[in-house]
Amino acid sequence: QVRLVESGGGLVQAGGSLRLSCAASGRSFSKDVMAWFRQGPGLEREVVAVKSWNGGTYYGNPVRGRCTISRDNAKNMVLLEMNNLKPEDTAVYYCAAKFDFQRYVEPKEYAYWGQGTQVTVSS
Repeated sequence: QVRLVESGGGLVQAGGSLRLSCAASGRSFSKDVMAWFRQGPGLEREVVAVKSWNGGTYYGNPVRGRCTISRDNAKNMVLLEMNNLKPEDTAVYYCAAKFDFQRYVEPKEYAYWGQGTQVTVSS
C-alpha cells in the first residue's frame, strides 16, 4: 500500500522555523515529482514547493526565499524547511507525489497525497 505520511507541524511564533518531513512507503518514489501543498482556512489548496527526481525545483510565490525543499531518495523522504514564518503561513501542509514534471502546481495532477500536518503561526 502506497502511503505518504507527514510530520513536523506544530505551533510556532512568527519569525520562527519549522521542518516538515514526508515519509513515503509502499514503493520507491525516487523517480517521482514530490511536492508540498498547503491549505489555509477557507482557502484553496496551493503549491508550496516542488522537487523533481533530477533536481528541478519550484517554489510558490508566498514562500519563495523562505523555504527549502529537499529529498532523500535513499530514505524515500522529502523535507520542507520553512524560515521566517508568518501568521499567513498557517495551514495544513500536505505532501504529494506525481509521475512527471508537468502542470506541477495543480493539485489535481497529483496521484498520491498524505493526510497533512497542521502548521500554526502565532503573531
